[in-house]
Amino acid sequence: MSIKKWQYTDRVRSIIRLAEKERVLTRCQLLNPFHLLLGSVNERSGALAEVFLACDFNLDNLRTGSKLLDDISEKSSNDYELGVLITKEVERIFGKAVQYMKRYQQIFLNEGHLLKALITSGLVDNYLNEESRSIIVRNLSTPRDMITSLREYQFPDNHFKNIKRLTAKNYDHLYDFINENFAKDWLNTYQKAIKAGKTTIYIACNDDDKIIGFAAYDIVRTKKGLFGPMGVSKKNRTLGVGSSLLHHCLKDMKEIGYEYAIIGEAGPQEFYEKTCNARLIPFDY
Repeated sequence: MSIKKWQYTDRVRSIIRLAEKERVLTRCQLLNPFHLLLGSVNERSGALAEVFLACDFNLDNLRTGSKLLDDISEKSSNDYELGVLITKEVERIFGKAVQYMKRYQQIFLNEGHLLKALITSGLVDNYLNEESRSIIVRNLSTPRDMITSLREYQFPDNHFKNIKRLTAKNYDHLYDFINENFAKDWLNTYQKAIKAGKTTIYIACNDDDKIIGFAAYDIVRTKKGLFGPMGVSKKNRTLGVGSSLLHHCLKDMKEIGYEYAIIGEAGPQEFYEKTCNARLIPFDY
């Protein structure tokens, strides 16, 4: 399996570039797992910034580990899209990361998938204490809440136009769409929202007027100011459907009078960072 075929978030692309710089710095022939960890440490954005501040990284020791591993590593028969030679260990880490990505029904490999695969491989255990390993997995694998300010929010000119508020004639259609594409807990949340008479749900439709995505707010546990859930069918992602759905909800929330919107258990964190300037709500260490 070539890992060239997978799509990466911009943050993972940055990690790969920084890892390659570490490979050159350590004079290793192949990019190995230590370089991936060093690249992640040097990235220092999003949840990785929290990890950098919370963990005790000895960069010199990690670079020493990369040199030792370089002496015994085998070259992978595949390389990633930038053309740098990688070890078989890195190939396996990417393969495991792809499994995590698919498990969460995502289409972009993100830093959480990659770092979880790296840490659980055990390859860097002797160079990280147990607390640091736990922090990395928790911060990058646990669903995280995010927050975005609505004080200066302005509704953008979205390029996906077929977004409309859910009406009774589409109740059953949306039920079927959620049931076919997403987790059962979302279905339960939706059913409770309809029973309670909620009108805070939007749907996106294709040219045949079939539902391809939905988003809601104020329906999860009846919490006010909480955006979600939101889901778009896999084949219709990257078309601007999700961002358009999000902005329709944020526009409503601002008009209601909310100064902030909480994005509950945000999956693709980088999407929300870019789309509405959302930021992670920190863990209490």
